[in-house]
Amino acid sequence: MTYTLPTTAERPAAQPKTVYLITSGDLRESANVAGWPVQAALEAAVTRSLESLGWTVIRPFDVDPETGHGFISSQRMGLEVFKSIPTDAPLVVATANWQYSHHVLAGLRTHTGPILTVANFAPDWPGLVGLLNLNASLTKMGKEYATIWSVDFTDDWFEKGLEEWSETGRITHDASHVRALPALPDSPEKTLGEALGDQLLTDKAIIGIFDEGCMGMYNAIFDDELLNPLGIYKERLSQSALYAEMLTVSDDDANAAYDWLIDHGMTFRYGEDAATELTRDQVQWQLKMYIAALRLADDFGLDAVGIQYQQGLKDVVPASDLAEGILNSTERPPVFSRDGARELHAGRAFPHFNEVDEGVAVDALVTDRVWTAMGLVPDNTLHDVRWGEDFGDEFVWVYEISGSVPASHLGGWDKAEGWRQGHVFFPAGGATINGVSKPGEVVLSRVFIQDGILQVDLFRGTVVELPADETERRKNATNPEWPIAHVVLHDITRDQFMARHKANHAQVVYAPDAATADRALVAKAAMFDRIGVAVNLTGAVNV
Repeated sequence: MTYTLPTTAERPAAQPKTVYLITSGDLRESANVAGWPVQAALEAAVTRSLESLGWTVIRPFDVDPETGHGFISSQRMGLEVFKSIPTDAPLVVATANWQYSHHVLAGLRTHTGPILTVANFAPDWPGLVGLLNLNASLTKMGKEYATIWSVDFTDDWFEKGLEEWSETGRITHDASHVRALPALPDSPEKTLGEALGDQLLTDKAIIGIFDEGCMGMYNAIFDDELLNPLGIYKERLSQSALYAEMLTVSDDDANAAYDWLIDHGMTFRYGEDAATELTRDQVQWQLKMYIAALRLADDFGLDAVGIQYQQGLKDVVPASDLAEGILNSTERPPVFSRDGARELHAGRAFPHFNEVDEGVAVDALVTDRVWTAMGLVPDNTLHDVRWGEDFGDEFVWVYEISGSVPASHLGGWDKAEGWRQGHVFFPAGGATINGVSKPGEVVLSRVFIQDGILQVDLFRGTVVELPADETERRKNATNPEWPIAHVVLHDITRDQFMARHKANHAQVVYAPDAATADRALVAKAAMFDRIGVAVNLTGAVNV
């Protein structure tokens, strides 16, 4: 027998002083179209800088005349684009927008040439957020890369970094703020953390995953082989089950939750056009989601839950954000079992990990147990590391996330206001829990995969109060409908953070004062260490 054998497409040969430039985009075409002008400006700036160093820049695919943008907008498109790129050529991945990392990860995994990721450090479109996710995803897969960012691509730091990469394929970043956890001295906090770790290892815990792999965040998917040794197991659930449960929640139950929020001071900015404005019906569905999530968590005996939402449910029901933030609040509307006989998780926050980020899941579970055992308010949330600028003598980060911020972080439900989610990303609407995070001492962290193991970076920060006009400016420059936190990191510069942080998310929890925050961080470090997570301290941390 003779067979017709398949042929493999031949890649072009790399040419001297020639670099290829690509970009990964959103899966939502409305976002790609809206973000394209900013992306085009970024690519033009990076191209000018590379050409000034004597390089020829090739963009291996054009703007699609039908969509009006030049983003790689699917994994399949990414595979096709990489067929025209020499495997050993220098490659730049430039992003000015949120991007789905898996669109390009298949090509990057087998690429042998030097890789540079680059983003604009700007507030209006979350390019730096997309950069952090792509970097974390490359780190998880063990792929070497260099990374850099800039406000306007004319500063000396950027130009010197780009020149270094063009000559060596690497960029050297300052990592002097990072160190491994030392042997902790004996203390009540160390003893507590170790005991909590032993309890988790022995009794185990279950995190509920309402569909996995949200928004291309490959870095946020933790294999069972990494989770199970910690004592953490997955219950894999479908968002269709959550929607089906929402249909069984009565209007009376949802109305009771709504009345509770109003009685506790929350307000909502309502309009009449559901396509662009918030309506009472949208909020009703969000409260049904909140109740449904707790009832399903009770069914499966879950210890934490994550809702993907932004793919799938976004086309069916309003945003999950209000439900997520309520779940993460100790003070929240009571939810009862279907027969009304039992209040579910009474008097406790129920940890929710936004966008089913499993690094957040592990962190939220540990944080909730440590803070609760210490008699502290355990309400914690992730934030997007959205942007930042100098204010006075300090670099003040803008942390924002559209979902999961508990009302206690804003100072209470009377400081929370529901705004409609943006219609470009959230066609079915729904309210955020909008507000400004209260000033105070915080412990921050990120659980991530590097070198094939789970690691956690622990660091300290202070949420500061800025003048009202500066807060308004920063909100309007980013997403005014989202809750904001003004974060100052302790002895970590902007560029140190960007070069080191292995996620687009950072976990935040408050402590009543600096001394208590330091003690709680020790307990958290001890618990992570006990369950086998490699602990890194970054910046000024007192242990």
